[in-house]
Amino acid sequence: MFVDFLPRLYVESSVNCCSDLNRNFLSGSIPPEWTSTKLEFLGLSVNRLSGTIPKYLGRMISLTNLSLESNMFEGTVPAELGNLVNLHNLNSNNLTGELPKELLNNLTNLREVRLSSNSFTGKLPSFQSWEQLRILELEASGFEGPIPFNISHLRNLTELRIADLNGGVASNFPPLEDMREMKRLDLTYNRLEGNITNLEAVQWIQCRLFIDQIPNKELSYRAYPKLDHDQTNQVCYSSSIIQIDLSYNNFSEVVDNAPTCNNNNLNLFRSFSRGNNSDFAQCLKNTPCTGSRYSLHINCGGEQVTIGKTTYESDEIEGDAAEFVHQVSYWGFSSTGRIWDFQNTYYIAKNVSVLKMNDSQLYTRARLSPLSLTYYGRCLANGNYTVTLRFAEIIFRDNASYRSLGRRLFDIYIQDELDSKDFDIEAAAEGVDKATVLNFNNVAVTNHTVEIRFYWAGKGTRDIPTRGTYGPLISAISVVSRCLMDLVDPKLGSDFNKEEAMRMAKVALVCTNPSPALRPAMSAVVSMLEGKLGIEELVTDPRIYDDDFRFVALRDKYDELQHQTSSEAKTLMDLTVTGSSSTSA
Repeated sequence: MFVDFLPRLYVESSVNCCSDLNRNFLSGSIPPEWTSTKLEFLGLSVNRLSGTIPKYLGRMISLTNLSLESNMFEGTVPAELGNLVNLHNLNSNNLTGELPKELLNNLTNLREVRLSSNSFTGKLPSFQSWEQLRILELEASGFEGPIPFNISHLRNLTELRIADLNGGVASNFPPLEDMREMKRLDLTYNRLEGNITNLEAVQWIQCRLFIDQIPNKELSYRAYPKLDHDQTNQVCYSSSIIQIDLSYNNFSEVVDNAPTCNNNNLNLFRSFSRGNNSDFAQCLKNTPCTGSRYSLHINCGGEQVTIGKTTYESDEIEGDAAEFVHQVSYWGFSSTGRIWDFQNTYYIAKNVSVLKMNDSQLYTRARLSPLSLTYYGRCLANGNYTVTLRFAEIIFRDNASYRSLGRRLFDIYIQDELDSKDFDIEAAAEGVDKATVLNFNNVAVTNHTVEIRFYWAGKGTRDIPTRGTYGPLISAISVVSRCLMDLVDPKLGSDFNKEEAMRMAKVALVCTNPSPALRPAMSAVVSMLEGKLGIEELVTDPRIYDDDFRFVALRDKYDELQHQTSSEAKTLMDLTVTGSSSTSA
């Protein structure tokens, strides 16, 4: 018989040490009768359990693993959980308040703690009593910075994730030289400043250990004891011995030899105070623009698609943990982050059911990122643009199962300004497999570049339908010049070929050159309109069509002609009506 709540007598007849009720769509609360058991493992993640975490769980002193993640619990962590001195694993979310000192002082046997996506208050503890800890995950925990220096006392850590601390307090990079077991380090978005020479110390230790174990004598440190600093770093960066993510911080000193554009084991995207676009510019320094563009359309994660008269370019390169991708000169994307909880990280999502919305070709695939995804549109003429973002939640389900309990929350930045906080695709679209469209008008482009960033701040679920399902998801992007939109007859809406419209507008500007000698011949005009002759080939001064004001003037002239035509039509109608009336009289 199917039940959707926790049965009071479920464990009384159990002779096992473990109760695994994860992913069962169960509701209600944990029955107090369960405290009389000798359970060692209690797994209740990915259900609909609600209320506060019961204090009487503190009487289940045989527990070594307690998993409450992805439920609807709220309130504070009861101090009574400090009685579970044998506890090795603890995870939960949606909680508030401070962590009780009983937990911080008594749970000395903890090996794994995951307390992300909470609203805890107070300063980030140092967790000094948790010396046996192997994994500490605190992403969007609610704690305030800075990161305490004595967190380095947790020398057994193999994985440390502290991201998105509150409070606006800057931190220095913690001393990690003695944390020799470290394999994964994530300190993203923590306002870390100063230099990161300690990071080099960690990498140096790991590289030496790694090189010592290589059987190839040509690389062995023992065979070559004078292997210099650069050679050691080169081996380290090419190995997978340690994965480090320090993106979105404010360091003042650049790590020597750290690749800027593509390095999947060391992510330093936007980590330095030298300027936001420096990494982007560095990656494209050998890819100059060949002309100005006025529109851009991308089918994120999918193949080339034509909707009406608009063609969306393909975007099928998989991406990676810290990679800048650009197939053409005028757009690219930066993908950062790796899903550490799962063996593989997928950067493109595929629909799991038939999609029935309009323009469904744009939603069958979508680009994902475990942390941050930034699209760059380049070579744009300066001016105001409309940015259109298309979304559809194609991974979560809306049936009566745990697959419907997922929540995807992320932030949207346009031109480095936060435009949407904790955006939820499913909530905005009022369901899964449904499209929702966001329009951002009057986006100013002043340096020929538009930047659209999607950032996961650690909120929402992370294990539905499987662990590692989280982060931003985007289906399609359009960027169109407002001047272009203003020049086109409003009756057409968006159903027009934007490249053809821009070609005609450029030809019009060339033909209105103040200097008659620079105006093209009619045969050249026809060739330009047919696309047989490049407009740029006849333009000695590129500013002639790279100036917003020229388009404004052309638009005003268009409006004047439209008004004149409308007035003449109205006058003609009045005369016709008057004449008819006189005749009848």
